[in-house]
This record gives sequence, structure tokens and C-alpha cells, in this order.
Amino acid sequence: MGTDRRLNGKVAIITGAARGQGEAEARLFCAEGARVVLTDVLVEAGEAVAAELGTVARFVTHDVASEDAWRRVIDTTLDSFGRLDVLVNNAAVHWLRPIEDETLQEFQRIIAINLVGTFLGIRSAIAPMRAAGGGSIVNISSTAGLTGYPSHGAYGATKWGVRGLTRTAAVELGQHGIRVNSVHPGPIETAMLPPDRTGNPDRFAATIPLGRAGRAEEVAELVAFLASDAASYISGGEFRVDGGSLAGPTGPPRAAAPSP
Repeated sequence: MGTDRRLNGKVAIITGAARGQGEAEARLFCAEGARVVLTDVLVEAGEAVAAELGTVARFVTHDVASEDAWRRVIDTTLDSFGRLDVLVNNAAVHWLRPIEDETLQEFQRIIAINLVGTFLGIRSAIAPMRAAGGGSIVNISSTAGLTGYPSHGAYGATKWGVRGLTRTAAVELGQHGIRVNSVHPGPIETAMLPPDRTGNPDRFAATIPLGRAGRAEEVAELVAFLASDAASYISGGEFRVDGGSLAGPTGPPRAAAPSP
């Protein structure tokens, strides 16, 4: 194996890694030399991904809102690979619902998974990362954590919370050599953005400067960079991977030049 891979020797936990962005991150991390503990509630899919990745991967069934589950994930990571260098808090749920129609039960559920899960992950990672001499925590937020979208009251609240928690953690944990950053994807082609939700998989083309939804692999590339030593002086940052969607409104397509 080569020694010039970006994540050579690093040990990472990636939550929500059975599919979508988490799966893409796990595959890229392993390709870049990391050993990875994949976690998810989707057991069959998660085990299949880990099995495909081989001896550099482990899968753990994981409810991110559970303290006991986080203890099991940390114990498995240390028992299997001896250290922890990177945590990617990727697991989340998403739905579209106006605030007026949102229920307290569902609001509390999305808070538990998206925000409490991120908090528990950060807190759980501190001691093993400190023992390893530092590390990198990457929290997956959303462009819904940077601006308001209709029908995103519950989801947006969690992603704004992840953004604030990231900044506080960066301030508190820098003294231990632990960097904490947030990533804010726009529309990404995963199970969270199925074509059958809108009936039109290309509906974003007219509203995004790059003219398309993103790919999970494009998010993974940014996450891998933030996890790597190439980002050694980056902490408390907020990084959009959104095709330019928050840069400003798009204008009408430019008319074709007349034929000579």
C-alpha cells in the first residue's frame, strides 16, 4: 500500500454510513488509507458495506440518540483499531412539513437524532481523541442550517443547532488539538432526495448555478479533506457544498449568440 494517501493510519467513526453520504464517506476514507467504524440503524445494509470494505472496516448497530450505543461504538473502535482520530457525525433524518402541521413528538424525534446525536458524538470522542494527541470532528449540517427554507422548521432547527454546537466545540476543544468543522450540503442525490418526492429529479437545475443536484461523493471529498492533515489549521469553519445555491439567485439562461 502507498504511504501518500490522505488518511493513512487514521481511525474514523462515520455515523449513518449504510447508504448515501455516509457510505460514500466510508468508501473514500478506506480508499485513502483510514480504518473505519461504520454505524447505522440499517443493519443489513451497513454490514454489507463493511463486509465489502474488508478488514479495514467494522459495522456497529447504532442509535445515535443513545448514550449506551455511543459507548459501544467507542469501545468497538478502540478494541478493533486502538485509537480514534476522526469522527463524522453524518446520521440524520429529514422530512418536509410546515411548522403549523409539525407535531411535538416528531419535532422531539428529529432533535434527538440530528442534534442530540451530534452532541453525544462530540462528547464521546473527546477522551479518545485527546489520548491520541488530537483529531478532527466533522459535523454534517445543511444549507438549511445557513438559511431558512419553507417546510424545514424542524429539520432546519436541528441543522442550525449543529452549526452552533460546532463553533462552541471548536473553541473548547482546540486546546486538545481537536479540530471541529461543519459541512453544509445543498441538494444531494441520496435517499433523502428521492425523485418520487417531487416527481422531478431535475427540479433543482433552474435554481442552482451549477445546474444540478450534487453527488454524495462530492460531499465525501470535502469531508475527507477536513479529516486530513492538509486541514490542520482549519477549525470552527462552515463549508458549503451546494453548487453555488446560496451565492445568490440565478438569472435567466443566456440567450444563444446569433449565427454569423
